[in-house]
Amino acid sequence: MGILADAVLNNGGRAIGVLPQFLMEKEVGHPGLTELHIVESMHQRKQLMNDLCDGIIMLPGGFGTLEEFFEMLTWLQLGLHSKPIAILNINGFYDLLLQQMDVMVEQQYLKTANRKLVITSGDPIELITLMENFNVQPDDVWFRDRNLT
Repeated sequence: MGILADAVLNNGGRAIGVLPQFLMEKEVGHPGLTELHIVESMHQRKQLMNDLCDGIIMLPGGFGTLEEFFEMLTWLQLGLHSKPIAILNINGFYDLLLQQMDVMVEQQYLKTANRKLVITSGDPIELITLMENFNVQPDDVWFRDRNLT
């Protein structure tokens, strides 16, 4: 995240950080951000990041990246926000994850409409274009109707 923030700042952009207090105490915070919001918990972090953003893009990462992505995706599916959510699939990093989502549809654990909520591209310019044209259409009857076909 620091490398991305530095690139944004070095090119005249604004970089906003949201960090829980316990990570700030470990000196994880970026000192040169345009804004840095300190919150009490990881949940508050995700809520504030969602409140501040126009869309969500997942870059290659680890468990925390996946956790935050899937929480935002679940919020979209539940209608708690209507922002585009995307995966920048650099060099096929997320190919297996995307295949697993397709398996979830095939095995009727996920509706096709909700699978289509995930915008994906390996090209950042194309990804932004797809996000700009995003029209949210989650299938919110999953909790009433277990017919997943």
